[in-house]
Amino acid sequence: MNKSDLQLFGLQEGATKEEVRAAYDNLRAKYLEERFLDGEAGNNAAKMLTKLDVAYNELMNEFDEASTATQTGDAFVKVEEALQAGNLQEAQRLLDCFNERNGKWHYMQSVVFYRKNWMNESKKQLEIAIQLEPENEKYKDAYKKLNDKLNYDAQSKNSTYQGQTVNSVEPDEQMGGNFCANCIQCCYINLCINCLCDTCCRCY
Repeated sequence: MNKSDLQLFGLQEGATKEEVRAAYDNLRAKYLEERFLDGEAGNNAAKMLTKLDVAYNELMNEFDEASTATQTGDAFVKVEEALQAGNLQEAQRLLDCFNERNGKWHYMQSVVFYRKNWMNESKKQLEIAIQLEPENEKYKDAYKKLNDKLNYDAQSKNSTYQGQTVNSVEPDEQMGGNFCANCIQCCYINLCINCLCDTCCRCY
């Protein structure tokens, strides 16, 4: 917090909102009386009233910002808990309640879309998150993994494995006698999901 503002009220770092308000009320009452004094004393009192108002408003804004940041952090924790429980509807409901949609919000939204298998929408949200926080390595890593998965999925549709095609339904394949291309794809998708979800669970 602004130390000069606190010192004006005779307070130290760590003062509470209530302490600032009480100090402001006392000093304001004091200078309201002194402003009617003659000469320099009255002028100084009037100036102090202005300083007190400015300092008080600045400190109150700092308290409000800190409170909002705490509430936002708590809300993100609830989104993470909903995701861990597999409750995508609740996670989305919580995200829709946010007024401020920062990089973390768009990252969490991308996770919800990913869980719904809406890959393009998930990618768009990650792109926005990176634009808002270009230095965030977690977002970049998630974006790279998602792109790898999308590229793999696109390539695998036209890939042919020895002994079968990706879309083949030969009897030997159904019995498990042939090399299963779909198994590789499933394993890869599960790996990507785990990577993205593990990253989500380690949000700030």
